[in-house]
Amino acid sequence: MAEEQLFLKSKVIVEPLQDRFFTWPHTLAPIQSAMNLAFLQVPLLESYLQSPQVHVAASNNPDLRGGYFINIPESRVDEVRDLLAAIKRDRAHILRFAEAIAEGQELLRANATGFDLTPLYPKLPKELGGLVELAYDTDNQAQMRFMEPLVYTSDLYQESRQSVQLSFETGIERPFILSTPRLTSPDVLELDIPFRHPGLGELFKARVQGTTLAHLREALELDDAQAKQLAGMLSDRPSLNPDRHIDAGGRIRYFGHACLVLQTPQAAIVTDPFISADSTAGDRYTLDDLPDYIDLVLITHGHQDHIVLETLLQLRNRVGAIVVPRSSRGNLVDPSMALMLKHQGFPVIEVDDFDEVEFPGGKVTATPFLGEHCDLDIRGKSTFWAELAGKKIFIGADSSGIDPALYRYVKQHLGTADIAFLGMECDGAPLTWLYQALLTVPVTKKMSDSRKLSGSNAEQAAAIMTELGAGEAYVYAMGEEPWLGHVMATTYNEDTYQIKQIEEFMTWCKERGIPAGHLYGQQEWRW
Repeated sequence: MAEEQLFLKSKVIVEPLQDRFFTWPHTLAPIQSAMNLAFLQVPLLESYLQSPQVHVAASNNPDLRGGYFINIPESRVDEVRDLLAAIKRDRAHILRFAEAIAEGQELLRANATGFDLTPLYPKLPKELGGLVELAYDTDNQAQMRFMEPLVYTSDLYQESRQSVQLSFETGIERPFILSTPRLTSPDVLELDIPFRHPGLGELFKARVQGTTLAHLREALELDDAQAKQLAGMLSDRPSLNPDRHIDAGGRIRYFGHACLVLQTPQAAIVTDPFISADSTAGDRYTLDDLPDYIDLVLITHGHQDHIVLETLLQLRNRVGAIVVPRSSRGNLVDPSMALMLKHQGFPVIEVDDFDEVEFPGGKVTATPFLGEHCDLDIRGKSTFWAELAGKKIFIGADSSGIDPALYRYVKQHLGTADIAFLGMECDGAPLTWLYQALLTVPVTKKMSDSRKLSGSNAEQAAAIMTELGAGEAYVYAMGEEPWLGHVMATTYNEDTYQIKQIEEFMTWCKERGIPAGHLYGQQEWRW
């Protein structure tokens, strides 16, 4: 088998880990990672060790789905205790940095009263020295601006924290990614290598072109036991679907959640890739349906269901560039996606509103993204306008219609869209669900519940369509697909408010003769 041409099986899934927790932007970007480690993950591990049976029971309670509970059997409590001890020992300087951020913020709150900030620099915790600038905004509110590129060169960014798990898709929902660390398992191949390791590129190329076990063993630096385990994940034939490319015209395929694949014979664009590995399911497109080469990947924003490292790592050697929105540079709640991805070995293009990126036979324009981020000062978010094969497509992601006049400006600048894709998770999770670890001043539950991760309701979606004048409207699935449960943890029924709002919007479109649909699983448009 060592010299036989082999391919990575479709059902192999990839979990990128940092300190054994599933990796997403707030646990990978070093400043935000420190805050999450200190103020979310460590307290979570401590809570589990106090009452493991409570965590397990809560994890299996449908009413608490998506809550911060660790879903690990009580029989493995010693492994969790060892993990916590290792984090406190090996990441002590990272934990201290997070505490220093909180202390620095408190220093500003107590002492920045509109006068010169220079005397405060010597009073900052030493861990922040050289990494922050103190500044007032025009309302005389003081803040710390982080010099984020410098942090990646410091010992706060450690690739030794990273590892990768390979296993098979079983059809059983994985533990929720924001809470449960991944322990070792006999049926999981552990790769103790950083995400940018070239061996991962060699492995994932094997989805589309043959390689040998011997080559992969050398590339991934495997021992005998690991090589044997990897051999079981390889096949003597590829599982790629023959219609993954097109010969003429244009095509859009909906891969689930917010992932679209836009194609012509010359080019392919993928939005927010979050793609199933399970090729046995007939109700969705999977990794087997992706074109061999992808010109551009478009990332709309930095939430865990839109920038999915699990999928991106598998595409790194097949992508021309990843297009990401420019962040606000140094804002605690707005880490730079460009910096983060470049340090994982991705080719990146950073864009601002109305910047254009060309690809063979077409172009993409970044367009503004409004709301959905709990009213936090986050600039790293963008919708996109794609032009290819004679069509104009508005890729709206979770942008809201809270001020529909915005979309009037988009139409004035770019014309009329043929198709608009919209997000209508109109009763999203509260502020603290995703941002708790970054808040250095506690907020009340009432305050948190008032500031949600919400897209458009029916009225707002209709207002977007009115201003855009788009010919067709399609609403993304909102985490409804069962294979997304480990990330989305959402539960809907026909009486759920969000579903009722989508139905109301569908009626609005029908009354005006606008083709519309609520997407789920897979769909295709050809022209």
